[in-house]
Amino acid sequence: MTYEPSSHPDQLSPETIVVAAGRPAREHDAPVNPPIVLSSTYVGAGQVVDGDRAYGRYSNPTWDPLEEALSELEGATLPGLIFSSGLAAASAALSLIPVGGVLVMPKHSYQGALVMAQEQAAKGMFVLRTVDIANNDDVIAALTGSGEKAADMLWLESPTNPMLEIADLRVLCSSARAVGAVVVTDNTFCTPLVQTPLELGADIVLHSVTKYLAGHSDVILGAVVTSNPQLRQDLHHHRSIHGAIAGPFEAWLALRGLRTLALRVERSQATALELARRLEMHDGVERVLFPGLSSDPGHERAKAQMLGFGSIICVEVAGGESAANAVVEALRLWTPATSLGGVESLIERRRRHANEPDTVPLNLLRLSVGIENLVDLWNDLAQALEKVAAES
Repeated sequence: MTYEPSSHPDQLSPETIVVAAGRPAREHDAPVNPPIVLSSTYVGAGQVVDGDRAYGRYSNPTWDPLEEALSELEGATLPGLIFSSGLAAASAALSLIPVGGVLVMPKHSYQGALVMAQEQAAKGMFVLRTVDIANNDDVIAALTGSGEKAADMLWLESPTNPMLEIADLRVLCSSARAVGAVVVTDNTFCTPLVQTPLELGADIVLHSVTKYLAGHSDVILGAVVTSNPQLRQDLHHHRSIHGAIAGPFEAWLALRGLRTLALRVERSQATALELARRLEMHDGVERVLFPGLSSDPGHERAKAQMLGFGSIICVEVAGGESAANAVVEALRLWTPATSLGGVESLIERRRRHANEPDTVPLNLLRLSVGIENLVDLWNDLAQALEKVAAES
């Protein structure tokens, strides 16, 4: 089975790429969708050379179309690499830091990646410098070391999880390159339809495919994408040797989910913007964090580097931690659960997780806006906020 990721005669839009990329070659009686290949090993004799499948830990034909599609969407020149989870992809990226090196990372980052970095730093594998990623001066000082060792890697999230801070990607990528640091950007919140970090100067883009890309809360996968041959070779080696490989069925499901990404993102972004505007006016809410609001400190920066503002909203509920918990319990349509990016709208109080940084307010709720009807979502939020306010 062959694929034709670069055979299109015209430059296609991302909305088309999510549908067209990774399809089987147009041969008579070929399937429209790539099949699932269930095999642990492949036929071969003689010396194994680079590019041979050889064994299921190195490659699988079912991975290929998804890896090609992600590469096309992110504007990379090399196929992406999928992993068994977003954290497995993060682990591979962190493995690029030399022993005794320096990692600069947002103090508000995906919890799993931040905890992993903290644990590795505690073992002496590298030095971890956490920063306010929205403060260019703070980040650049950490990169240069201010008289100490310069950074080997800059880890970016924009917007950050869960505080939705916006990093100045162009400036920070340029500053990292000036000191020789590799730039890894977690693009999970935005997806390549909203932001393409490689074009802004990043070396590696990372995704939790579990979230928006797969989109249906039924797959756990991760991915990295790069145009740097050496970095890709090192990441592939880490995946092969450490064994964090994707199952073929999960890869097939993720590609199936990817086909509707443009529709899901368009719908959820539009709904999120209107919900954020309404929440900002509600007496039961102290503060709304959402880069689509003109009042948000990251609004202008987001406009300059994003095509839209994403579908995650964070709110600080009036009345503190107990009121925030009560709002979640009073909801009937929104699902109280962790994760994000699925078709269903999810909500949770982030500080319920023990490892969440204490700089995240106790009354902060993170909302992942799905594709349900706007009015239904708003009515559920409004009745919960009003019920809690009336009982306080």
